[in-house]
Formats: sequence, structure tokens, C-alpha cells
Amino acid sequence: MTAKDWWIYQGPGTIQQRNERLADQRPPWRDFTGVPDPDYAPPGVDDPAWQETHRRGTGYVPDTAEKDAVNTALYLRRPLLVTGKPGLGKSTLAYSIAADLELGPVLHWPITSRTALRDGLYQYDAIGRLHDANLRNLQQTPAIPADPSIAPYLRLGPLGTALLAQDRPRVLLVDEIDKSDIDLPGDLLTVFEEGAFEIPELARVAAQQPEVRISTHDDPHARVRVERGRVQCRSFPVVILTSNGERDFPPPFLRRCIRLHMEPPGKEKLTQIVRQRLGLDSTSDQHYQELVEAFIDRRMDGDLATDQLLNAVQLRLKGAWPDSDDHTQFLETVLHRLTGPSSA
Repeated sequence: MTAKDWWIYQGPGTIQQRNERLADQRPPWRDFTGVPDPDYAPPGVDDPAWQETHRRGTGYVPDTAEKDAVNTALYLRRPLLVTGKPGLGKSTLAYSIAADLELGPVLHWPITSRTALRDGLYQYDAIGRLHDANLRNLQQTPAIPADPSIAPYLRLGPLGTALLAQDRPRVLLVDEIDKSDIDLPGDLLTVFEEGAFEIPELARVAAQQPEVRISTHDDPHARVRVERGRVQCRSFPVVILTSNGERDFPPPFLRRCIRLHMEPPGKEKLTQIVRQRLGLDSTSDQHYQELVEAFIDRRMDGDLATDQLLNAVQLRLKGAWPDSDDHTQFLETVLHRLTGPSSA
């Protein structure tokens, strides 16, 4: 597949050149004014979180439609809403973008029905602060300062960390947003439009403490500067929102997203995925092609996830289930349908 000249993700040129193009393509209406903290840097290449992002992202095989959608979102600084059945690699796409452009570890925000906007922005340990205050009043811990800052009790969430002012954007994965409370997509609109948010607990004490340093989502020991309680991005993060299609979203939310619907991969793409993920070349195709075909046939009667095929090929390559009489049971065990008559 030939890279298109305008692509940044999976496009032509070195990583540095593509990141320079990304910075140059900022739309005037998406130009943010945050000032980076020179004393803060996200986790580097030696961090386990980055190594995990790189491991998950480098084996991903995007097709042309996916690359077009990702690059459109990059150009416009808009969230990418990725829909499709479970197991198609929607979440892995976020890791692929981060690995391809070396944007640091993915900031993962899993969504449940109880998730609120503040959960993604920051956490405030009010109980811990009250507990420490009580200890001081009882004079049981004289080593604790008499008037401690609120900063030790605050920590940025994944969305809050993604919105820190940085020269390169971070990748934020908002996973399974269709499971959220009905209000969350609407609550996200203002944050996505402004690329900023306020921490009220810091804004209230801004006159006494105009600048504080608090910890981040991906490093509780790191400290980043927050001025007057406001976090303002410089480079809008690469936001990937995934949805299994369990609900519809309001038009104002959809209008602000680039949309990508993933279809189940065909035989050619499945073969590419197996090669990439398991480090194989075309000479090994004969050992697992019938598994690819069996996967496609079984998928016609119920959903299957791509990692089930990878599991099957891995077992085949390691010599597991060698008896031909066990072939049907092997497929039923490893390629069991997630929906349909045999999924119960």
C-alpha cells in the first residue's frame, strides 16, 4: 500500500518530518495558547508504559479508510469516533498512532455507566486531606507542615493529563464511550472545544497559591505546573473514542467528531495481521491459512474477535492440538462465537 503524500500517520518521511507537518497543519480556529512547563516531560522510551504502547501499536495493520480518517482528525484537531463490533482493534488503533508518531504512552480512560467528566480531568483526595488535618490537630504527626498545600491531594486524570500544554500532542483513548451516562458526551463538548478546564479547588486558592505543582495520570511522582487552577493545552491531543454501537450520540457531539466505522477484516487483511502480530513471513502462510478460512466461515454465523484467530495460529505454530480427529473441537474451543447460537 503506497502512502499518500498528505498523510501524517503512516505517511511518507521520518517521524520528525511527519511531526513537523502535524505542527504546521494546525487550523487557525484550533490554535491553543497553553505554555509548556519546561520542567515536565511525559514518560520516555525507557518507561514500561511507553514500551507497552509500542508493543501494542507496532503490530497493528490499518487499511486505507482507517489511515484517511486518522489523518483527517489529525489535520482538523478533532476527536476520532471509532465504531464497530468488539474485537476489531478499535482500541489498538490509538496505540498504533502513538507508536507510529512516537507521541508517548497512550493515556487510557475506560468508561463505565458511572463515569463523570471530572473522573477524566482530575481526582481530589478530600478524605486524605481531612485525615491529615485531624492528625495535625491531635499533634500526633509534628513532621506534617502546619499549613500544607492542597497540591499533594490532587492528581490529573487521563483527559486532564492529555490537555497539559505540550509541543507534541498526547494520545488519549476514551474507551467504550457508548457505556457512559447520557450526559458525558455533552459534557465533553466544552472541554474539546476550548482545550482547557478549571480545577475549582485550585482556583479558589489562586490568590494565595497562584502556581502549584500536581501529579499526572501516568506518573504519580512527576509534578507539573498549574497556574491559577487552569489547564490549557498547546497541542490538542489525539483523541480516539471507541464505541461498540450500543447507543446513539447527540448531533452536536457527532458534529465535532470525525467518524470511522470498522468492518470485520477480510482474508488479505487477516493474513497481514497474523504476519505482523506473530512476526511471520509469507513462507509460513501454509501453516495457518486454513485457520484464516475457518475463522471467516465461522464468523458468518456469529461474531469473532481477531485475537481469537491469533490464539489459534499461535497454538498451531507451537504444535498444540496436533491430532486431526480433534480439529472440530479445537475450532470450537479457540474460535468460539461471541454471538449467535453457540455463544451461550
